[in-house]
Amino acid sequence: MSDVIKRIAALPSEQQQQLLRELQMQKMQQDATAERYDVVILGGGMAGLTLALQLKQARPTSTILVIEKQSHPVPEAAHKVGESSVEICAHYLRDILGLEEHLHTQQLRKFGLRMFFSRGDNLDLAQRVEIGPTISPPLYTYQVDRGRLENTLGIKLRDLGIVFLDGASVQQIDLQPQAPYHRLHIQAAESRIVITNWVVDASGRRALLKRQLGLSKPVGHQANAAWFRVSYPIDVNRWSNNPEWHARIPEGDRSLSTNHLMGDGYWVWLIRLASGSTSVGIVTDANKHEFDQMNQFERALTWLHAHEPQCAAVIEEQPAAVQDFRVMKNYSYSCQQVYSADRWCLIGEAGISLDPLYSPGGDMIAIGNTLACDLIVRNLNGEDIQARALIHDRLFLTVANIWLSIYEKQYSLMNNAQIMITKIIWDTAFYWGVFGLLFFHDTFRKIADMPSVAANLTRIADLSNRIQAFYREWHAVDTADCAEAFVDLYSPLDFMVALHEGMADQLSEDEVAQRFDTNVRFFERLAGQIISIVIEAGAEQINSQAMIRQIQAWQTEPYIAELISCYRRESWSTPINSSWIALSYQQQKKQEVL
Repeated sequence: MSDVIKRIAALPSEQQQQLLRELQMQKMQQDATAERYDVVILGGGMAGLTLALQLKQARPTSTILVIEKQSHPVPEAAHKVGESSVEICAHYLRDILGLEEHLHTQQLRKFGLRMFFSRGDNLDLAQRVEIGPTISPPLYTYQVDRGRLENTLGIKLRDLGIVFLDGASVQQIDLQPQAPYHRLHIQAAESRIVITNWVVDASGRRALLKRQLGLSKPVGHQANAAWFRVSYPIDVNRWSNNPEWHARIPEGDRSLSTNHLMGDGYWVWLIRLASGSTSVGIVTDANKHEFDQMNQFERALTWLHAHEPQCAAVIEEQPAAVQDFRVMKNYSYSCQQVYSADRWCLIGEAGISLDPLYSPGGDMIAIGNTLACDLIVRNLNGEDIQARALIHDRLFLTVANIWLSIYEKQYSLMNNAQIMITKIIWDTAFYWGVFGLLFFHDTFRKIADMPSVAANLTRIADLSNRIQAFYREWHAVDTADCAEAFVDLYSPLDFMVALHEGMADQLSEDEVAQRFDTNVRFFERLAGQIISIVIEAGAEQINSQAMIRQIQAWQTEPYIAELISCYRRESWSTPINSSWIALSYQQQKKQEVL
């Protein structure tokens, strides 16, 4: 292409003009016979398929083409990472897209988030500090076999009249913001040209449009992953015969949780799937664990033997049952822009990839698709979207940045059970009380018309960034070690119950704004409580000069001083259970009482 341009540039100006006119005429003739759509989605994975369905439901007259490189049906249980869903994604799939029957009959209901922290040689799961629910929270979440879901969506789209072109590739994208249509060159059984009002990049890590537009943005979070699936259910209940450990869960099944084995700079996931397979993943801090220690299956198994021997032993029992093996180096990245009034957008991993911890991938798809759908439908209905596109873009990138701070520089905490338990409960409560509340009430899409919510989102972003940095500061001076313990993530903590169930409250816009303001003030107070208790616990370490210096720094920082004051002003009237904060300190206090 560059040689052609050079040859044209070398021609006399009159010949250049003539050639350009001929090319323009040829292009107009091609456009006159080209297939025409309202929306073309590049990529038929979860992000692209769900957006196509959402668009068709929101505007049934829309003509939509989905182009997917992989042929359908795709394999089950040997397809893509991202099997665990949490509340936002579950709500999106079940209640917004209407996939409740599929989720209840073809996928597994998840028994919440569960984590086990390293202790000793990790040869008995019951000896490790554990955090997880003892009962199933009322808002269902699911372990999702991605292949099974995407096959169902592919059939559903075709039934709705959406053109789903699998086994096809995009050869060229010609964005023409000043013209009525963009142009695409597609290769399927034969080459074809398609024109469309909107181009949506859902091509995943190929990031076709992001690369073309030069929108890539690196992040400071450097981590790697390796994962595989085995063709049988891994049951963590069989990893210990301790009757007290089994008795902790009065209902439910530990093996149906998204189980995490946590260690120094790493975590391992265990996710059972409805097909009968189990997904096993290793996620590591790139600065603590070399990628070449796990970039082949045999190496990954050796790594598991060293760090998680119970898991390694179970996998070695049936070596022929391994179904696949994949790796991803430096999986986290961001983007400079995801929505444009020039009628293009990026969704899913074509734009941003965070981290698999807490399973945010499906949530980012749900939020991103909802904002994209809003822009596309408004534009196709003749509305000016210039301002709204800018607002949606800034909003989504703000949400992504808040989420990223939960992971960035935090893998060093993963072997510190007392800090991680405090962080996990904070992170989960924050997710329910901020992102969950706003998404369940369709507030992200309407935030341009809700200035108090926008202001509070900025306020809560500052708080989130500071508390995440606080955990790192605490870890740098903390020397405590937790004994074997169990922390219930849900039912004994009244504020967790209220935040979880509050996501599904049917509130008006004014009530949502009021509730969000209340939640923001609650989190400021909760942060003050966490910091106060950590300072109290640290004061017991009289021989630690590093801890004393850090406490002095916290106490003299104006922002932290205000958080502590907020906690002290309100703690007497509405106390918050603090048994989960600084767990080793709580254990020590309990022993002193006894």
